[in-house]
Amino acid sequence: MFKAFDGGQYEATFGIAGECHDSPVRRHHTACLGYAGEPSGSTAAGVISYLSGGVGSDQSAEMKGEMHNYPLVLEFAGKTNAGNDYLADIPVQISDAHGTVLVDTNARGPFMLVSLPDGRYTVTARYNGTQQRRVVNVATGVHEHEAFIWPT
Repeated sequence: MFKAFDGGQYEATFGIAGECHDSPVRRHHTACLGYAGEPSGSTAAGVISYLSGGVGSDQSAEMKGEMHNYPLVLEFAGKTNAGNDYLADIPVQISDAHGTVLVDTNARGPFMLVSLPDGRYTVTARYNGTQQRRVVNVATGVHEHEAFIWPT
């Protein structure tokens, strides 16, 4: 797996052939990650890319503004007596229908926006030793939003 952290100026999306395309990202420190590689995560259907971040109100607003561009949105929060608090540094794995791990990373903020080829995937996230799992169906024109909420 290949990760790219750049301090917020560029988003890297890695193609199946290993080529990298840079594109400007907003001025805030959105942690930008890209992934697609052989043999662990490439598919004949396309490239897997993801963007995570959303710490602070400005960055959170930016991430929310980008959500419509990704078919899968993951959100991470801890439930408190006063409501929900956003969480960061959540270990996340995304596996395909055959159980092959395609993404294995830590979400750098409360939001993770994921672009995947159409298909059925299992998303696993952990916080404080507690694991949650969701099965999601990604399809063209459909937006899935999964909230992972843990008691704190």
